[in-house]
Amino acid sequence: MTLKPSAILFDMDGVLVDSLDSWWHALNSAINAYHHTEITRDEFIKTFWGHDLHENLRRLRLNPEVASFCNAIYGDHISDITLYPETKPTLEKLTPYKKAIITNTPRGCATQILHAFDIEKYFSVIITSDDVKRSKPNPEIVFKACQQLNVNPKTVLLVGDTDSDVKAGRAAGCKVVGLNIDADVTIRSLAELPDLVK
Repeated sequence: MTLKPSAILFDMDGVLVDSLDSWWHALNSAINAYHHTEITRDEFIKTFWGHDLHENLRRLRLNPEVASFCNAIYGDHISDITLYPETKPTLEKLTPYKKAIITNTPRGCATQILHAFDIEKYFSVIITSDDVKRSKPNPEIVFKACQQLNVNPKTVLLVGDTDSDVKAGRAAGCKVVGLNIDADVTIRSLAELPDLVK
């Protein structure tokens, strides 16, 4: 299958960078400070990964101020993040395409990650959870990115690794490429993406 998108939207965590452990550690550090029981890694993956931080705090019945604390200490956990080896080569091959990041990560944390791995230069638009009223799986973040890129969502490719990404993309009318998750097209590695859009 060959696709010819007008733009490509990327989720960040789990697609461009492996940041699962950094978020798990940061969240546990934050909730520890507020005397809440720690979350196991399996529980984090099953229940919280891919969702907005504020939504996760609501699920835990924690004060929203924990989010500010979590964001403030996130930099302490940047060392837990790795850039997938295929990320930069893939983005280089996709240079002709308009590209945006759409992430449920707050802007301050997203900026730290993008700077740490020098990948912000590949994207003309970066939309975070701070830029929308409702994060993925709501499609608002997708519509906002498409508006800024001046493209029709129905002509756009969205690349994500969670159910939230798939739901947001489909609700917006995008073609969704799932990284190790069922979607319109499923790939096992980001390195497969350039061959889909040739």
